[in-house]
Amino acid sequence: MNDETAPMTLLAPPANVEIVEVAPRDGFQSIRDPLPTIDKQRCISALVDAGITRLEIGSFVSPKAIPQMADTGKLIEAFADQPALRLSALVPNLKGAELALAHGIREVVYVVSVSESHNRSNVRRSVDESLEDLGRVAERLRQTEGTRLRLDLGTCFDCPFEGTIDWQQVDRVLSQATRLADGLPMEVALCDTTGRASPYQVAEHFTQLRERHGGKGLAWAFHGHDTYGMGVANALFAIHHGATAMDSACAGLGGCPFAPGATGNTATEDLLYALQGGKVATGIDLSKLLVAADLIAALPGGQTASHLRQVPRERMR
Repeated sequence: MNDETAPMTLLAPPANVEIVEVAPRDGFQSIRDPLPTIDKQRCISALVDAGITRLEIGSFVSPKAIPQMADTGKLIEAFADQPALRLSALVPNLKGAELALAHGIREVVYVVSVSESHNRSNVRRSVDESLEDLGRVAERLRQTEGTRLRLDLGTCFDCPFEGTIDWQQVDRVLSQATRLADGLPMEVALCDTTGRASPYQVAEHFTQLRERHGGKGLAWAFHGHDTYGMGVANALFAIHHGATAMDSACAGLGGCPFAPGATGNTATEDLLYALQGGKVATGIDLSKLLVAADLIAALPGGQTASHLRQVPRERMR
């Protein structure tokens, strides 16, 4: 044993963490054949019943590109009368943002990959072109009272085409984005699109980026996948290095259609179990969440990756 090794410090859990449920968008879009809207509503209702309050309900993208998202407007209408719900919708461009606002969405999720190759594969534009459009989206949001921007930075840790992504590359894109969105309430999500990030890489990215952008009033989030079994570990390291919101998908449903090999999102129930072990408040009922997970896992064509669903329910009591 090396006596000069620095002692490990105990990680004190935060009092609370926000869970952003992304199964209705990132999860459902991974299913090729469009699901009946009523089935989606049933799943979302079960999530709300479990205590989910932040929900990425869909995206305003071309129905030719992702037919599964064509009924996003109907889903928003179905849940618009629940003031406790904080609904958001992903948009790839100004047209999508206009549609989201027209449907009553006040939290727009704009996605840009820090990897040039992945951004072109995902939205068929260069990173600079996506950032230019971000400026237009931000200007449109400034014209509407009560709006906020969620910036999803894709491939922050790894790209399926370019390999490992260092924090400096993320910083270059984030620096431009914060200038373009100046004055807007903004949450920045570092996205592990392929699921290849390690906890220590997550820690370094959050530490470096929060230090560089600490005076801008940004909120921080993490979006992970469990492709390599690191989903919950990465989320916990993100939390302990400054993230206050965690994206996850009930039942671990998901997988990016533009990231070959990426499997399901980190399962909400797996993450919740870990957080409950530290007495971290989320407002979510685990037993009810597992009911929602069973509904989602039963959807035809879905790829799920939940560990907790495999545990006999009697052992969960």
